[in-house]
Amino acid sequence: MSFKDVLLTDAAHIQARLDAAMAGLSDQPVVQAMRYATQGGKRLRGFLVLESARLHGIAAENAVSAAAAIEALHAYSLVHDDLPCMDDDDLRRGLPTCHVKWDEATAVLAGDALQTMAFELLCDPALGSEKARLALVASLARASGAAGMVYGQALDIAAETASEPLTLAQITELQAGKTGALISWSAQAGALLAGADPAPLARFATALGLAFQIADDILDVEGDAAVAGKRVGKDADAGKATFVSLLGLEGAKARARALESEAEAALAPYGASAATLIAAARFVIARES
Repeated sequence: MSFKDVLLTDAAHIQARLDAAMAGLSDQPVVQAMRYATQGGKRLRGFLVLESARLHGIAAENAVSAAAAIEALHAYSLVHDDLPCMDDDDLRRGLPTCHVKWDEATAVLAGDALQTMAFELLCDPALGSEKARLALVASLARASGAAGMVYGQALDIAAETASEPLTLAQITELQAGKTGALISWSAQAGALLAGADPAPLARFATALGLAFQIADDILDVEGDAAVAGKRVGKDADAGKATFVSLLGLEGAKARARALESEAEAALAPYGASAATLIAAARFVIARES
C-alpha cells in the first residue's frame, strides 16, 4: 500500500476503537462533544503508534488501543487549546470548535473526559503485559503534562505577554513540548510495547516533531484556510515569533528539509522496514493541512 493508503487504513482502525470506547456512554452534550472532537484529522500520532508497533512485529489489533489513546489525548489538547482563554479559535478541521458548537463548560468537560479516556485505553490487556502497559501510562503522563505538552503550552501563553520576542532556541524548546512531546511518545510506543530500545525512534521523533511544527508555521503563512481546516495568518496577526518570522519563509523550508533528512537517518538501524516511517517524514513537510 502507498503511505496515504496506510494512513487512511490506520485512521479507520483508530476511529473504530475510539467509537467502541465511547459506545456505552450516555448521549449527554459532553459525550456528543467528545465524539465530535475525535472525528476526522490525519491521525498521524496514532499512525506512528501502529507503525512503530509493526516495526517490532506487533500486529495493529494489539496496538490500536494505544493509538486510540494518543488520539483521544490529542483531541483533548485541541479542544482546550481552542478555548477563548487559550488560542480562541472558532474553526478546527473545517468545523466549528467545541466551545462554539456547544459552550465553554461543555468543551472543558469534554476535554477532561477525553484525557482520562486515553489512560483507560492504555489499560487494555490487548496491549500486552502489565509492565508494558505501565510503561505506556507513565511515559504518556510525562509527555502530556508539565514536563511535556502542558509545559510547551505554558511557554506559549507566557510568550504572548513577554516584552521581547522569543529566540530560535526558545521557540524550539516551546515546540518540543507543545507539539513534539506527543509525537515523540507516539513514535516510541511500539518499542515500549515490544520491550525494545526506543532510542532510534526517539531521535526520529525529535526531528519529525520539529519539522511538523515548522510545517505548521509555513502553513500559517502560505496555507489556504479551506484546505487547512483552520484559520491561517493568525500568528502574524498576533505578532508571534515563529520559525518563519525568525528564519524567513525559505529558511524555514530549508530547515524542515534538513530535519526530514535527520529523521530518515535516525531510522537507518531498521533498514527497509522503516520505509513507511520515512514516507511519513516526507509527508509531514509537504502536507497542506
